[in-house]
Amino acid sequence: MAKKSKAEERRARAAALREAQRKKDRRNKALKIAGASVAGAAVLGLLGTAIFMELKSRNIEGVAEYEVGDFSHVDVGEKVDYEQSPPVGGQHWPYWQNCGVYTDPITPEFGVHSLEHGAVWINYDPELPEEKVTALEGFYNPGDYLLVTPYEGDMDAPIVASSWGRQISVDAPDDENLLRFVQLYERGTDVPEPGAACSGSVQETQADFEAQLAEQAENPEALEGAENDDQGSDPDNEDTDGEAAKEDEATEDDGSAEDE
Repeated sequence: MAKKSKAEERRARAAALREAQRKKDRRNKALKIAGASVAGAAVLGLLGTAIFMELKSRNIEGVAEYEVGDFSHVDVGEKVDYEQSPPVGGQHWPYWQNCGVYTDPITPEFGVHSLEHGAVWINYDPELPEEKVTALEGFYNPGDYLLVTPYEGDMDAPIVASSWGRQISVDAPDDENLLRFVQLYERGTDVPEPGAACSGSVQETQADFEAQLAEQAENPEALEGAENDDQGSDPDNEDTDGEAAKEDEATEDDGSAEDE
Protein backbone atom coordinates (compact mmCIF):
# COMPACT_ATOMS: atom_id res chain seq x y z
CA MET A 1 0.00 0.00 0.00
CA ALA A 2 1.40 3.39 -0.99
CA LYS A 3 2.50 5.71 1.75
CA LYS A 4 0.33 8.77 2.41
CA SER A 5 1.65 11.96 0.97
CA LYS A 6 2.55 14.81 3.26
CA ALA A 7 -0.50 16.71 2.02
CA GLU A 8 -2.79 13.83 2.99
CA GLU A 9 -1.17 13.62 6.41
CA ARG A 10 -1.72 17.33 6.96
CA ARG A 11 -5.37 16.99 5.91
CA ALA A 12 -5.80 14.04 8.26
CA ARG A 13 -4.29 15.96 11.19
CA ALA A 14 -6.46 18.97 10.39
CA ALA A 15 -9.56 16.78 10.29
CA ALA A 16 -8.62 15.22 13.62
CA LEU A 17 -8.10 18.64 15.18
CA ARG A 18 -11.47 19.84 13.87
CA GLU A 19 -13.18 16.77 15.30
CA ALA A 20 -11.47 17.28 18.67
CA GLN A 21 -12.59 20.92 18.69
CA ARG A 22 -16.17 19.91 17.85
CA LYS A 23 -16.16 17.44 20.75
CA LYS A 24 -14.80 20.12 23.07
CA ASP A 25 -17.46 22.58 21.92
CA ARG A 26 -20.21 19.99 22.47
CA ARG A 27 -18.85 19.23 25.95
CA ASN A 28 -18.70 22.93 26.90
CA LYS A 29 -22.22 23.44 25.62
CA ALA A 30 -23.45 20.50 27.67
CA LEU A 31 -21.72 21.88 30.77
CA LYS A 32 -23.30 25.30 30.22
CA ILE A 33 -26.74 23.74 29.85
CA ALA A 34 -26.20 21.66 32.99
CA GLY A 35 -25.00 24.72 34.91
CA ALA A 36 -27.99 26.73 33.77
CA SER A 37 -30.28 23.88 34.79
CA VAL A 38 -28.75 23.70 38.28
CA ALA A 39 -28.97 27.48 38.69
CA GLY A 40 -32.54 27.41 37.45
CA ALA A 41 -33.40 24.62 39.84
CA ALA A 42 -31.88 26.59 42.72
CA VAL A 43 -33.88 29.68 41.80
CA LEU A 44 -37.03 27.62 41.46
CA GLY A 45 -36.28 26.01 44.81
CA LEU A 46 -35.94 29.37 46.53
CA LEU A 47 -39.01 30.65 44.75
CA GLY A 48 -40.89 27.51 45.72
CA THR A 49 -39.87 27.94 49.35
CA ALA A 50 -41.00 31.56 49.33
CA ILE A 51 -44.31 30.61 47.73
CA PHE A 52 -44.74 27.77 50.24
CA MET A 53 -44.08 30.11 53.17
CA GLU A 54 -46.47 32.67 51.73
CA LEU A 55 -49.21 30.11 51.18
CA LYS A 56 -48.62 28.63 54.62
CA SER A 57 -48.83 32.11 56.13
CA ARG A 58 -52.13 32.69 54.36
CA ASN A 59 -53.49 29.60 56.08
CA ILE A 60 -53.07 31.40 59.41
CA GLU A 61 -56.12 33.51 60.05
CA GLY A 62 -55.85 36.83 61.83
CA VAL A 63 -52.16 37.64 61.30
CA ALA A 64 -51.49 41.38 61.27
CA GLU A 65 -48.31 42.57 59.56
CA TYR A 66 -46.47 45.77 60.39
CA GLU A 67 -43.55 47.60 58.84
CA VAL A 68 -40.84 48.02 61.45
CA GLY A 69 -38.94 51.28 61.07
CA ASP A 70 -35.97 52.16 63.24
CA PHE A 71 -34.65 49.15 65.15
CA SER A 72 -31.41 50.61 66.46
CA HIS A 73 -30.08 50.21 69.99
CA VAL A 74 -30.88 52.76 72.68
CA ASP A 75 -29.24 53.09 76.08
CA VAL A 76 -30.29 50.70 78.82
CA GLY A 77 -32.96 52.43 80.88
CA GLU A 78 -34.26 54.56 78.00
CA LYS A 79 -37.89 53.61 77.49
CA VAL A 80 -39.17 53.06 73.95
CA ASP A 81 -42.69 54.11 72.98
CA TYR A 82 -43.80 51.18 70.82
CA GLU A 83 -46.58 51.59 68.27
CA GLN A 84 -48.02 48.13 68.95
CA SER A 85 -48.94 46.61 72.29
CA PRO A 86 -47.32 44.16 72.78
CA PRO A 87 -44.52 45.33 70.47
CA VAL A 88 -43.55 43.58 67.24
CA GLY A 89 -40.20 45.31 66.71
CA GLY A 90 -38.45 48.64 66.89
CA GLN A 91 -35.68 50.20 68.94
CA HIS A 92 -34.43 48.14 71.84
CA TRP A 93 -31.67 47.76 74.41
CA PRO A 94 -28.33 46.12 73.53
CA TYR A 95 -29.19 43.02 75.58
CA TRP A 96 -31.86 40.44 74.82
CA GLN A 97 -34.21 38.45 77.03
CA ASN A 98 -33.27 34.79 77.37
CA CYS A 99 -35.91 32.69 75.69
CA GLY A 100 -38.05 30.62 78.03
CA VAL A 101 -41.11 30.73 80.29
CA TYR A 102 -41.60 33.59 82.76
CA THR A 103 -44.29 33.92 85.41
CA ASP A 104 -43.89 37.71 85.63
CA PRO A 105 -43.72 40.36 82.88
CA ILE A 106 -40.39 41.00 81.18
CA THR A 107 -38.87 44.27 79.98
CA PRO A 108 -40.26 45.07 76.50
CA GLU A 109 -36.94 46.49 75.28
CA PHE A 110 -35.29 43.14 76.02
CA GLY A 111 -38.16 41.15 74.51
CA VAL A 112 -38.01 43.12 71.25
CA HIS A 113 -34.31 42.34 70.98
CA SER A 114 -35.20 38.64 71.19
CA LEU A 115 -37.71 39.13 68.37
CA GLU A 116 -34.87 40.61 66.32
CA HIS A 117 -33.02 37.31 66.74
CA GLY A 118 -35.96 35.26 65.43
CA ALA A 119 -37.95 34.54 68.59
CA VAL A 120 -41.72 34.37 68.92
CA TRP A 121 -43.08 36.14 71.99
CA ILE A 122 -46.36 34.85 73.45
CA ASN A 123 -47.95 37.35 75.83
CA TYR A 124 -51.02 36.56 77.89
CA ASP A 125 -53.38 38.41 80.21
CA PRO A 126 -52.24 37.96 83.84
CA GLU A 127 -55.87 37.05 84.67
CA LEU A 128 -55.85 34.13 82.23
CA PRO A 129 -57.03 30.90 83.93
CA GLU A 130 -54.23 28.74 85.27
CA GLU A 131 -54.98 25.81 82.98
CA LYS A 132 -54.65 28.05 79.92
CA VAL A 133 -51.38 29.50 81.21
CA THR A 134 -50.07 25.95 81.69
CA ALA A 135 -51.09 25.11 78.13
CA LEU A 136 -49.20 28.14 76.80
CA GLU A 137 -46.12 27.24 78.81
CA GLY A 138 -46.27 23.83 77.17
CA PHE A 139 -45.45 25.46 73.82
CA TYR A 140 -41.87 25.94 75.01
CA ASN A 141 -39.18 23.28 74.84
CA PRO A 142 -35.58 23.92 75.94
CA GLY A 143 -33.66 25.53 73.13
CA ASP A 144 -36.73 27.00 71.42
CA TYR A 145 -36.68 30.62 70.29
CA LEU A 146 -39.83 31.31 72.26
CA LEU A 147 -40.83 33.64 75.09
CA VAL A 148 -43.97 32.97 77.14
CA THR A 149 -44.82 35.79 79.55
CA PRO A 150 -47.73 37.62 81.18
CA TYR A 151 -48.30 41.13 79.84
CA GLU A 152 -49.82 43.99 81.81
CA GLY A 153 -50.31 46.40 78.91
CA ASP A 154 -53.20 46.73 76.47
CA MET A 155 -53.94 43.71 74.28
CA ASP A 156 -56.66 42.97 71.73
CA ALA A 157 -57.23 39.48 73.14
CA PRO A 158 -56.27 37.38 76.18
CA ILE A 159 -53.34 35.91 74.20
CA VAL A 160 -51.17 37.77 71.69
CA ALA A 161 -48.20 36.20 69.91
CA SER A 162 -45.64 38.36 68.14
CA SER A 163 -42.77 37.78 65.77
CA TRP A 164 -40.72 40.48 64.05
CA GLY A 165 -43.29 42.61 62.20
CA ARG A 166 -46.20 40.20 62.74
CA GLN A 167 -48.79 39.53 65.40
CA ILE A 168 -51.78 37.31 66.04
CA SER A 169 -54.45 37.62 68.75
CA VAL A 170 -56.41 34.60 70.01
CA ASP A 171 -58.72 33.73 72.87
CA ALA A 172 -57.39 30.30 73.79
CA PRO A 173 -54.10 28.37 73.62
CA ASP A 174 -55.71 25.56 71.60
CA ASP A 175 -56.45 27.92 68.70
CA GLU A 176 -54.94 26.19 65.66
CA ASN A 177 -53.82 29.53 64.24
CA LEU A 178 -51.63 30.17 67.29
CA LEU A 179 -49.87 26.83 66.84
CA ARG A 180 -49.31 27.51 63.14
CA PHE A 181 -47.97 30.98 63.91
CA VAL A 182 -45.41 29.61 66.37
CA GLN A 183 -44.39 26.79 64.03
CA LEU A 184 -43.92 29.14 61.08
CA TYR A 185 -42.13 32.06 62.71
CA GLU A 186 -40.13 30.56 65.61
CA ARG A 187 -36.45 30.88 64.63
CA GLY A 188 -37.63 33.16 61.85
CA THR A 189 -35.19 34.00 59.08
CA ASP A 190 -36.85 37.19 57.82
CA VAL A 191 -35.58 39.14 60.84
CA PRO A 192 -32.67 41.61 61.16
CA GLU A 193 -30.39 39.12 62.95
CA PRO A 194 -31.43 35.55 62.08
CA GLY A 195 -29.65 32.85 64.04
CA ALA A 196 -28.34 35.17 66.76
CA ALA A 197 -28.57 33.79 70.29
CA CYS A 198 -31.64 33.72 72.50
CA SER A 199 -29.77 32.76 75.66
CA GLY A 200 -26.78 33.88 77.70
CA SER A 201 -28.10 37.39 78.32
CA VAL A 202 -30.91 38.72 80.57
CA GLN A 203 -32.89 36.38 82.81
CA GLU A 204 -34.43 38.98 85.14
CA THR A 205 -38.09 39.91 84.96
CA GLN A 206 -39.08 43.54 84.47
CA ALA A 207 -39.64 44.15 88.19
CA ASP A 208 -36.31 42.60 89.14
CA PHE A 209 -34.40 44.55 86.53
CA GLU A 210 -36.05 47.85 87.42
CA ALA A 211 -35.06 47.21 91.04
CA GLN A 212 -31.47 46.72 89.87
CA LEU A 213 -31.58 49.99 87.96
CA ALA A 214 -32.96 51.80 90.99
CA GLU A 215 -30.20 50.45 93.22
CA GLN A 216 -27.39 50.88 90.71
CA ALA A 217 -28.58 53.81 88.63
CA GLU A 218 -25.10 54.91 87.72
CA ASN A 219 -23.44 51.49 87.78
CA PRO A 220 -22.96 49.71 84.43
CA GLU A 221 -22.39 46.48 86.36
CA ALA A 222 -26.18 46.16 86.63
CA LEU A 223 -25.93 43.83 83.63
CA GLU A 224 -22.73 42.10 84.68
CA GLY A 225 -22.49 38.67 83.08
CA ALA A 226 -25.09 39.32 80.38
CA GLU A 227 -24.10 39.22 76.74
CA ASN A 228 -24.93 41.91 74.24
CA ASP A 229 -24.46 42.17 70.49
CA ASP A 230 -20.83 43.26 70.91
CA GLN A 231 -19.93 40.02 72.68
CA GLY A 232 -20.02 36.36 71.78
CA SER A 233 -23.30 34.55 71.34
CA ASP A 234 -24.81 31.11 71.81
CA PRO A 235 -26.41 30.39 68.41
CA ASP A 236 -27.50 26.92 69.50
CA ASN A 237 -29.36 28.48 72.42
CA GLU A 238 -27.99 25.85 74.78
CA ASP A 239 -26.82 27.84 77.81
CA THR A 240 -30.31 28.55 79.14
CA ASP A 241 -29.62 27.40 82.69
CA GLY A 242 -26.35 29.22 83.27
CA GLU A 243 -24.32 26.01 83.09
CA ALA A 244 -21.44 27.78 81.36
CA ALA A 245 -21.14 30.23 84.23
CA LYS A 246 -21.13 27.36 86.73
CA GLU A 247 -18.34 25.61 84.80
CA ASP A 248 -16.29 28.81 84.76
CA GLU A 249 -16.66 29.15 88.52
CA ALA A 250 -15.60 25.53 89.01
CA THR A 251 -12.53 26.10 86.83
CA GLU A 252 -11.57 29.18 88.84
CA ASP A 253 -11.96 27.23 92.08
CA ASP A 254 -9.68 24.46 90.76
CA GLY A 255 -7.09 27.03 89.75
CA SER A 256 -7.16 28.60 93.20
CA ALA A 257 -6.67 25.21 94.83
CA GLU A 258 -3.64 24.49 92.64
CA ASP A 259 -2.07 27.85 93.50
CA GLU A 260 -2.35 27.01 97.16
